[in-house]
Amino acid sequence: DFTEMMRALGYPRLISMENFHTPNFMLVSEVLLWLVKRYEPQSDIPGDVETEQDRVFFIKAVAQFMATKAHIKLNTKKLYQADGHAVKELLKITSVLYGAMNTQGGESAQLPEEDSTKFKFDLGSKIADLKAARQLASEITSKGAVLYDLLGKEVELREARTESLGRPLEINEAEKVMKIAINSVLEEVQKTKDMLNNVALDEANLEAKIEKRKLELERSQKRLQTLQSVRPAFMDEYEKIEEQLQKQYSTYLEKFRNLTYMEQLLDDHRRTEQEMFEEAANMLRLIQNRLKEEEQHLLKSG
Repeated sequence: DFTEMMRALGYPRLISMENFHTPNFMLVSEVLLWLVKRYEPQSDIPGDVETEQDRVFFIKAVAQFMATKAHIKLNTKKLYQADGHAVKELLKITSVLYGAMNTQGGESAQLPEEDSTKFKFDLGSKIADLKAARQLASEITSKGAVLYDLLGKEVELREARTESLGRPLEINEAEKVMKIAINSVLEEVQKTKDMLNNVALDEANLEAKIEKRKLELERSQKRLQTLQSVRPAFMDEYEKIEEQLQKQYSTYLEKFRNLTYMEQLLDDHRRTEQEMFEEAANMLRLIQNRLKEEEQHLLKSG
């Protein structure tokens, strides 16, 4: 079922159950990353699985992503084993995607990933144009409303304008207006000069602060170099403990694999016993039926 679902979902490689007879973490990580991208193409889960730390981080990231986005709970230990037990966990994701593809008629699920990402990219490039068009439309509406109000006042303003143009020009009044305008311009110039003086003062203060910060940075860098050149006293003990921890982890992995293998053997043994018990029950039932038939036959013949 898993291989058929992956083929139906469009996985580019052929998969068989023989690939999972032995632990194959590279294939499991590749399938997991492909399924995550299939579920959400914009996901940013790193695909680096070179070291043990990277593999643990990758499995945790995928499990957390599927739990939060798709509400699918995955067993991280079985996924890390990368054998037949991991296929059962992968089947949880593939069954959801396969069911969604069947629900939608298979059309949207069979689209190539390149087309979907291209469509999203083209749509994203048009968002700025859409915002600009909306802003222009709102400005045109507001300008049109203002223009309509001004045109409505044109009848009253035309008479005032004609009256003002027909009135003779008085030199004293014009001189008064010009003086007022000149004084306002001079006040604006003075304000601008004051602002420039303030800018120069602020610039000097900022330069002093920058110089002070540079000196602090140089002292901090020198102190950092001194600390880096000195080896901590507890470093030897830390390295010994780290080496012991690595050995304990190797022992834990070996015992965990053995425990899993023994549990599998126990399940097989229980299954065999159940089959034998059912077979014995069937045989006993057949013997009872045969004895009843012989007894009835003897009663009839007697």
